[in-house]
Amino acid sequence: MGIDKRLTKALVTNELTMAVWRIRPPRDLPQHSDRDSQYASYAQAELKKHGMVCSMSRKGNCWDNAVVERFFRSLKTERTSHRVYQVCEVAQQDVIDYIAVFYNSRRLHIYLVHQSPNDYEAATLPKAA
Repeated sequence: MGIDKRLTKALVTNELTMAVWRIRPPRDLPQHSDRDSQYASYAQAELKKHGMVCSMSRKGNCWDNAVVERFFRSLKTERTSHRVYQVCEVAQQDVIDYIAVFYNSRRLHIYLVHQSPNDYEAATLPKAA
């Protein structure tokens, strides 16, 4: 997972490539983002290259990004807001730990019928042949 002081083209495209490699999404999968320039311009070619469809929030409508905004609220209140990181690598590892070890594996989500995202995905996605 990439964390940097600035949101750059390389950061966006590298993260998308890693996600595609790791998850192997089906063709025509919508990839939703806000309207930041990195996503509006740089990611378009990468999404097309992987057969994904770009979905963008409407200008000035925060409700389009409600799920992601809620995730960042959880990340901040449950992990990062009370910590001071001296180096970027420590912050990056802490966020990775929060997402991979806690949020996706252990944290129960009401919307997912009190399951973790990993358990919900394992129970609902078709099995690979």
